[in-house]
Amino acid sequence: MFIQTESTPNPATLKFLPGQAVLEAGTADFPTADSSATSPLATRIFGVEGVRGVFFGTDFVTVTKADAVEWDHIKPAILGAIMEHFQSGQPVMTGENADAGHAEHVGPDEDIVRQIKQLLDTRVRPAVAQDGGDITFHGFDRGVVYLHMQGACAGCPSSTLTLKMGIENLLRHYIPEVTEVRPVADAM
Repeated sequence: MFIQTESTPNPATLKFLPGQAVLEAGTADFPTADSSATSPLATRIFGVEGVRGVFFGTDFVTVTKADAVEWDHIKPAILGAIMEHFQSGQPVMTGENADAGHAEHVGPDEDIVRQIKQLLDTRVRPAVAQDGGDITFHGFDRGVVYLHMQGACAGCPSSTLTLKMGIENLLRHYIPEVTEVRPVADAM
């Protein structure tokens, strides 16, 4: 098994491509070791000292390290953990499967929210997945769109610029009711 790695815009996060499916659909975010109980793979990766977060896409794993740790010191152990897991035959997830993404929204703004989710799914999420992360809809209130940033996007130095200059401008252009986009620290 050969696992490729790619850098992401977030220097604390590295993208690992195992060359096979990680999840059938959706994403799974494990911001802490305590949140990884439903994933034998995430638990194994958190076993590497210095790992601060794990995120799964359909064909990739992103790992976020602690600031005090160098990639040169933990990357070989992470590669080993991913390789051991896929060779073990264990499932990536047990019990609860991957998250479909967007939060539900019912109410008077249902049509606007449907348009927001469609733009996120067709224009934003595919590009963000290339960088090892995901951005999902969390809420809409009085013109403000709240988005949850996961994987490489969470804590990325360029995430504010991406939100304000990219996503906010896109949503405001296509949906006049949108006035601002704000990040949500954690959707849980």
